[in-house]
Amino acid sequence: MSEYFEIIDFIKSIYPDENPVPLHAPRFLGNEKKYLNECVDSTFVSSVGAFVDLFEKEFAKYVGAKYAVAVVNGTAALHVVLKLAGVQNDDEVITQPLTFIATVNSITYCGARPVFIDVDTETMGLSPDALQKFLLNNCRIENKTCINKSTGKKIKACLPMHTFGHPVRIDRIKDICDEWNITLVEDAAESLGSYYNNNHTGTFGKVGIFSFNGNKIITSGGGGAIVTNDELLAKKAKYITTTAKIPHKWEFVHDEVGYNYRMPNINAALLCAQLENLEKFLESKRKLAGLYSKLFRSHNMKFFNEPANAKSNYWLNSVILNDRIRRDEFLESTNNNGVMTRPIWKLMNKLEMFKDCQAGELKNALWLAERVVNIPSSVIVK
Repeated sequence: MSEYFEIIDFIKSIYPDENPVPLHAPRFLGNEKKYLNECVDSTFVSSVGAFVDLFEKEFAKYVGAKYAVAVVNGTAALHVVLKLAGVQNDDEVITQPLTFIATVNSITYCGARPVFIDVDTETMGLSPDALQKFLLNNCRIENKTCINKSTGKKIKACLPMHTFGHPVRIDRIKDICDEWNITLVEDAAESLGSYYNNNHTGTFGKVGIFSFNGNKIITSGGGGAIVTNDELLAKKAKYITTTAKIPHKWEFVHDEVGYNYRMPNINAALLCAQLENLEKFLESKRKLAGLYSKLFRSHNMKFFNEPANAKSNYWLNSVILNDRIRRDEFLESTNNNGVMTRPIWKLMNKLEMFKDCQAGELKNALWLAERVVNIPSSVIVK
């Protein structure tokens, strides 16, 4: 395992002041404290305040959507957008097994069941070829609704995730979903600053979501956002994330089940400052990816570069080892020597609560799950 020492020393040289070197630490380099103080002085620290409104306006502008709705975290955003897509109890939602648990948890929050479809090795995200194959072999259109022939249930939505910020072939997925009358919802939690065919991720489907957890490129501690070009959906999202309260000066009347999911103003203050430095952060990440690509090429290891027709944010950089044994050796060597690395997630269909869910052939997902390792990816501070 001494062969990894050069890699470990290189990573430590990039982050000389961090021991151990974290996988992804937040950077607060701008107006964060200033805006937080302004928020505290205003006394509007909860779900109403100027910073929430400002962030929604600026974020929608950045990703190229007409509307943005700020919420408490990415998981809450996923729950809401699936509700907006009409997902109900006993429906099915197509997604990928290689993803963070929130993607699949949000489906179950709606009382629906996930159907797992394979990923592309070039993107680590949902494969349009596998999607089309599954639909042709297992589904039919009945009364303009996609029906799963083996379960008799409606396939209401498709939820691809842009893994580690690398865009899936989302245009092809959208075409397939349109053909089969399936609502496309994008999990862009990890892909702020990523583009496919010059359009920002999260804007191809009916609705999309982003996350601002503490390990994301920009953070509000927690936090998430819903984006859409549909005015009615945006208004509905804001309404049900503020407990579905009918506006009134003093009365508390609610006309449907809502959720207390609105982002607090104090979190939005932090996020507004972070957004101001996003382009600087993205530039640093692309520089880091270039350094890693050169480093791992010299060690005959595959660094995961952005897919064709895409511009990735390189949120979490990844390397692909030859097999599971080599992967585990790399993980042990790095973590034992002050460099945090981690394997990719355990496949969702391998978890106890989802093991009985329907799945297509998952050859690529299985292959990647045994080989992919994330390496330190924090913005470089000089």
